[in-house]
Amino acid sequence: MGLRIGTNTASLTAQRFLRKSDAAVSHASRALSSGTRLVDAGDDSASFAISESLRGQASSLKAAKQNSENAGGLIQVAEGGLTEQNNILVRLRELAVQAASDTVGEDERGYLNTEFTSLVSEFDRIAQTTRYGHKQLLTGTDESLEFHLGANNTSHDVVKYKFDSDTRAAKVGIDGLEVSDKDSAKDALSTIDDAQTKVATARASFGAIQERLNIASNNLDTQRDNILEAASGISDADIAEETANLTQARVQREVGTAVLAQANQNNDRALKLLI
Repeated sequence: MGLRIGTNTASLTAQRFLRKSDAAVSHASRALSSGTRLVDAGDDSASFAISESLRGQASSLKAAKQNSENAGGLIQVAEGGLTEQNNILVRLRELAVQAASDTVGEDERGYLNTEFTSLVSEFDRIAQTTRYGHKQLLTGTDESLEFHLGANNTSHDVVKYKFDSDTRAAKVGIDGLEVSDKDSAKDALSTIDDAQTKVATARASFGAIQERLNIASNNLDTQRDNILEAASGISDADIAEETANLTQARVQREVGTAVLAQANQNNDRALKLLI
């Protein structure tokens, strides 16, 4: 081949391959540091689109899981109030049984009645003040709540629950009850039994939706784990492969630099012919 000084073809070729080596080193370094093989959308446009879609779905499922946990917290607040109301009914029945017996005198029965009426008032107060934020939970508001427990906008992504449990003292029938005498104490027993049934019914309703929320939450966790695993298989970098690519690209870059240095000396060889 003749010596030319107008165009150093060897140098241009060496520069082109050196740029490729530099790009390969940069890509492998970014893949290793970021943990993803899809450094740029152009690396694999189809996989990039699928990966981003799955990532968005996984993020939505995480938010749905948070919704499920918040809804569970709301139900637990209501259940906590019902638990205390049930404890009060148990104590009211105990007081009524004591007051129905002639083993206590009128003074003692008066003491029992004082505690009894005080507990009835507390029973009603619990129903009035059991809230989640500004929502009353035990006053039979009949408010229908929707819990969004999915990643999409379909009817299957929503769980509905109607707050129709009303455990106020008047509603369960214990408002105005007393055990000031033996007969009223006996009459109170059956009324308290009916009230316990109503409270138990409300607890069963809340328990059912609580169990449903728990199952939905577990399912959301499973879905999200599977989607993240699928996204990982598509976009995550293979560390062993990227390390090998980085090593190879570095070697090629060093070799390319050496070749470029040699190619740039061609003009010096031409000058020697003139000396």
